[in-house]
Parts: sequence; C-alpha cells; structure tokens
Amino acid sequence: MREPTATTSGSSSEARTMVAVVQERYGAQPEAVLRTARLPRPGPGPGEVLVRVRASSIDRGTWHLMAGLPYAVRPVSGLRRPKLPNPGRNLAGVVEAVGPGVTGFAPGDEVYGTASAAFAEYAVARSDRIAPKPAALTFEQAATVPVSALTALQAVRDKGEVQPGRHVLITGAAGGVGTFAVQLAHALGALVTAVASTPKLDAVRALGADHVIDYTREDFLAGPRRYDTVIDIAGNRSLRDLRRALTPRGRLVITGGETNGRWLGGTDRQLRAQLLSPFTGQHLGTFIASEHADGLRDLTTLIDAGTLNPVVARVYPLTETAAAVRHLLDARATGKVALTLPAE
Repeated sequence: MREPTATTSGSSSEARTMVAVVQERYGAQPEAVLRTARLPRPGPGPGEVLVRVRASSIDRGTWHLMAGLPYAVRPVSGLRRPKLPNPGRNLAGVVEAVGPGVTGFAPGDEVYGTASAAFAEYAVARSDRIAPKPAALTFEQAATVPVSALTALQAVRDKGEVQPGRHVLITGAAGGVGTFAVQLAHALGALVTAVASTPKLDAVRALGADHVIDYTREDFLAGPRRYDTVIDIAGNRSLRDLRRALTPRGRLVITGGETNGRWLGGTDRQLRAQLLSPFTGQHLGTFIASEHADGLRDLTTLIDAGTLNPVVARVYPLTETAAAVRHLLDARATGKVALTLPAE
C-alpha cells in the first residue's frame, strides 16, 4: 500500500480522499503533533482488507508511536520521522473492499481488529488481524478491545497460566489492559487482588476483583500475602519488589514498563527479568502481544457469553484525537478511551 500524503481538497476530489489524523514529526505532546487533514484513500493489496472505520481507540502504545519514545521503537515506527500518517492501531468498522487472495470477508461485513494508521475514515488491515465484530457491542465498544484485550488474554491465560484457586495480583487494574485482565482472571476462577487509585476501586471491584488495594494509601507489596501470579501492568515497581510478592514458584508477567528513560523506557526491567528467570524457582518474564484473528475470535466468544465486557471511559470524535490522547496521559480514564467516526 502506498503511503498517503496530506492534500488540500476541493469538492471534485473529496470522493477519492478521506479525513485522517496526520502526524509529520515526533513529539510527546499530542496537541503539538496531531492534526486532521484530507489524505488519499488507501486501497487494499494482496491479503488485505479496506475497512470503513467507524471507531478506533487510544492505548499507551499510541503515545509511544506518537512520541517516538523510547528510541527503541523507532526502527519500527521510523528513525527520523513517523513512517505512517498517524499512530492509530485499533479499529472497528465495515469492510469496504477486499484485496486479492482474501477469503472469509466481503464488503458490508462488520469487523474489528488492528491496522496501521487507523485514526482515519478508511484503513487497510491484514485479513489475519481482523475478525467479525461481536454482535452485542457497538462500534465504539468493539474498537477498544483488540490491542488491550489481546494483551490481557495473553498475559493472564497464556503467560500467567492462571487457573482456578490461584491467587493473582494485577497492578494497573483500572487501565485499558487492566480492566480486561481483572475480568479474565476472575473468569478463570482465580482469587483476584486488584491495585488501583481511590476513585477507581469500586470500578475494578465490580469487574470481579475479590480484593482491592488503594496504592495511594497502602503499599500493595508490604503485607504478608504472596501471589501465585503477578500481572504487572503499572510498570513502576522494581523487579526485586515484585519478586517479593511472589510465592517461591510464582509467575511474574510484566506487561508495562513506563519510566522516563528515552532509550529503553523501562524495558530494561523486562530484560533483566528474562535473564534472571533461569536462575530462580520463580518464572519471571515478559512478552510482546501477538495481534491475530484467532485471539480476536477467542475474545468474541468471551464477549458473546457475557464473560468479558469493555469498559469505555469516554468517547471523542476523530477531530479531537489530541484531546483523547491527553485524557489517557492524565490518567483520568478507568478503562478505555474511544474515538468515533460518523457513518456515511
């Protein structure tokens, strides 16, 4: 797919263009680098699907791609400037066209999943990274699921090996990944302890947490309780501290690494966990979440059964994407922040 470039449009060309969020340079402040413009409408290549986007969502990865931080992301996102028009990854919408070799999708199908440059009226997605949208969800709800819920599913079920009766600690439980992780651990029969701030405790309790800890008033690692699995999403405690919270054979799954480091951004903690793990009885690790249709279908099954429900904190129009990113950065959201686009 050829990368689009910003253009000014008259009425004769609008049918061939689309409204999209545009970012020409890296920057940590969304108001300084994100704007809307008209771009040429993309077309699907082999194995790709063109989706008329009805909704997208913001996650922490959005900021990393926008800011180009830590520098370790730039071999993927672009060394000097962003490769793609915008940092959007999540989408829910309607199939507009399919490329050569695509089976299982047809124009008019409602889908959700991941794509590149999804903060736009149209986005091209690989056919193996989208799935039919859960019928019970709105487009805005569905768009909040892919990246965060796939991360939570792989952290809790696959890496954390959570089973009935296990004691599980989840830090960052009120965030996008955390709200899904609490529900998934509860559904698997675990005894869930969720860590959040005072205004968000009731929300995580309602998601299935058996115990809640207010980190603004209590050090969640100070007590005698030990956990079979720790899902660390908040990313602001040392590896040594997190190990103290584990049982001798416990499993630590690090999914967050938020520090101010410009080069590694906290990922050094994840690397040290993997290096140390072979030399201890505890299983210490991290992972890069896989984006694939099989995982989306697993999530759809859970959503259709009423086991998993997205928590949408706020919905912004596409034209206010910078404000939506700011809302996430200010840590005001419980759950996810969505973007909505009008239907044609």
